[in-house]
Amino acid sequence: MKLLDKSKLIKNHEITALDNLEMFCKNIEKNNGIYNAFLEIDKNSALDCAADIDSRIKAGEKVGKLAGMVVGIKSNINVEDFHITAASKTLENYLGSYDATVVKRIKEEDGIIIGMTNMDEFAAGSSTETSYFGHTENPAAMGRIPGGSSGGSAVAVASKMCDLSIGSDTGGSIRNPASHCGVMGFKPTYGLVSRQGLLDLAMSFDQIGPFSRDTSGIALMLDVIGGYDKTECTSIDAKIPSFIDKVEKSGESLKGTKLGVVKQFFDVSDDKIVNIIEQTIDKMREMGAEVVELSFDYIDLCLPTYYLINYVEFFSATRKYDGRKYGKRIEDVCGEEVLRRIHMGSYISQKEFSGKYYKKALQARSLIKTEVNKLLNGVDAIVGPTVPKLPHKIGTTLEPMDMYSYDVLTVIANLAGIPASSMKAGEVNGIPVGLQIQGKPFDDSKIIEIMAKFDEIH
Repeated sequence: MKLLDKSKLIKNHEITALDNLEMFCKNIEKNNGIYNAFLEIDKNSALDCAADIDSRIKAGEKVGKLAGMVVGIKSNINVEDFHITAASKTLENYLGSYDATVVKRIKEEDGIIIGMTNMDEFAAGSSTETSYFGHTENPAAMGRIPGGSSGGSAVAVASKMCDLSIGSDTGGSIRNPASHCGVMGFKPTYGLVSRQGLLDLAMSFDQIGPFSRDTSGIALMLDVIGGYDKTECTSIDAKIPSFIDKVEKSGESLKGTKLGVVKQFFDVSDDKIVNIIEQTIDKMREMGAEVVELSFDYIDLCLPTYYLINYVEFFSATRKYDGRKYGKRIEDVCGEEVLRRIHMGSYISQKEFSGKYYKKALQARSLIKTEVNKLLNGVDAIVGPTVPKLPHKIGTTLEPMDMYSYDVLTVIANLAGIPASSMKAGEVNGIPVGLQIQGKPFDDSKIIEIMAKFDEIH
């Protein structure tokens, strides 16, 4: 059942919010011990919320867009009275004292927040293996990583432990696990969704976005969390169309849609993944899409540019975790990857190295952004693989650059500030493969439209 259809049934009182919640609670009790997707659950508050929604529906009162929908929140986004740990020992006892803007909006629209999801420590990873609270399993490919850093949010949706979830995407942290777990993930245009209440990884890249099992869920959540927030400095005051309207009016034809395919995105990807994506693009052609080949000569520049900026911004963001006001001193208790990024950021931030590395990375970022926008000028969207390789087996020892290479196709959207999504294209030996769709800045609705059309026939 599509999420929008379920939403309508709840609002018509054909399914109760309580029944929907209890189904997920049973799934959590049965499966969370296996998958470790949720770090914390508050069943009692969720039950109170569901009962209130049902009583208002029964009384004929108006309810919100997410009425009865059960939602998981990544553990680096503030939710009042939940532990906001960022999956780190640093903040293991830290209780949220307020709601992030996105959480406030979810609650205002009657979404039921069930709990906090697992992640890579401080979002520094692509596998959800670096969590202080243990790794997360991939329900679509047991024994393999679910991707990261929002692995818990992807798994919570993939394993049917909630309707929707929220993650953060700094260099692919929503799209990467969406690809590995066979669900949908969406990174909005930078500034479309408020970052207020998100624990920074790299503030000039970070963006909050949704996971769902179908496009209507992505659209429904974006309608709720998108829009200007005067309390957040990166929030952009722009008119946002109704995403759910795009889904309801989508139809099944891609006629009139021009899709770009970038040769270099396929060159860096495994052959088995390329085969799946090429088959998917053939289906899009059959649906009426015009497909044109594009070339992007700066792909080798993207990862080093992204990580140099990431290191510096992450180092700056972690200076508040000094153990004085709350939590523990981060350097004393954090994991290896977090410590590596702190040390690298500290080194690059030094005056004598700033010009050599950081300023050059900012110049490279400007170049990449310009070139990506040029590519997008002549097409409605760019389609290709989300991740260039299949998820490795949990516990495999990888060199840092091997881990970072998962991000080569996703960091581009963060460097350019453009919207991008991942949806399931197919499988390689039962392991999901994601199709990434990237669009022009603030053309998020065009991506939703393409996803919805393909979702109908896929």
